[in-house]
Amino acid sequence: MKFKIDRFILAIIATIIFAYFFPQWGIEGSPFPISTVSSIGFFLIFFFYGLKLSPKQIKSGLYNWKLHVLVQLSTFLLFPLLILMFYPFVQTEEQHSFWLALLFMAALPSTVSSSVVMVSVARGNVPAAIFNASISGIIGILITPLWVGLFIEKAGADFDYGSIYMNLILGIILPVILGLMLQKYGHELAMKYSKQLTLFDKSVILLIIYKSFSDSFYNNIFIDINWFDLALLFGIVILIFFIVFYIIGLIATKLKFSVEDKITAQFCGTKKSLVHGTIFYKILFKNVAASSVILLPLMVFHASQIFIISIIASKLARREEHIIQ
Repeated sequence: MKFKIDRFILAIIATIIFAYFFPQWGIEGSPFPISTVSSIGFFLIFFFYGLKLSPKQIKSGLYNWKLHVLVQLSTFLLFPLLILMFYPFVQTEEQHSFWLALLFMAALPSTVSSSVVMVSVARGNVPAAIFNASISGIIGILITPLWVGLFIEKAGADFDYGSIYMNLILGIILPVILGLMLQKYGHELAMKYSKQLTLFDKSVILLIIYKSFSDSFYNNIFIDINWFDLALLFGIVILIFFIVFYIIGLIATKLKFSVEDKITAQFCGTKKSLVHGTIFYKILFKNVAASSVILLPLMVFHASQIFIISIIASKLARREEHIIQ
């Protein structure tokens, strides 16, 4: 079986390399208004998301409540609790920065596009995947800042919940509502050009990644990070993924989920959104020291989850009816 490396992962790697050699365009004071462009880009991402969102599918998904509860508890409780287990071992400021980055990753909502695509490939419950991935982004606006803010405040950083929630409402909720209100005029058009809009989403994410790493390289943030630390980060991220994946599988089996619902629970419950991560990063960590390393675990997890879930989905797609190999 052939495995293709996701082109978006290659684009992220290329962006980081470009930021290393040309950081001057992404730093503060650059003639290119990268912060303004990225803010407009994120507004449009969620506006188009509102245009594409199907209220009928969301409504129909409400009935499978056990599946939804399992996915959301895994996303916003199980993940962060696993990271909290490592907190007593954090000793230095550098370790705290890495740990906070892992907590940020763990507290993020699930991702919509890849969850739905992979569930579809694996022949899972696609409507339930759409519902969970969509509702996860809304819940994350409330839950993610609560998890992260608790430990940023302990670090002595400025963390204004009122300002943060207002920025999240203006940056995510408002454009989604506008998109929903204008569905009558733009839904079919947004669905027709869905692939182009996905490309736009990824372009905005790459812009944020470029700015983050430009700041890091320009200010030598990564100078003390060695290959052992990176390898350790990869190991931790992959270990967390498999722990959550198998815990969800065990609970789904105990609850006697159908094969399709179990697939959906495992796929949606182990995803973390790079789209939400990058916009939350801009809002939550603008006053935090060493904030440039915050996105690193998320990008490692993003690459890992796509690769691992792709393999699992391909295997499940060939299963006999009602059997998970």
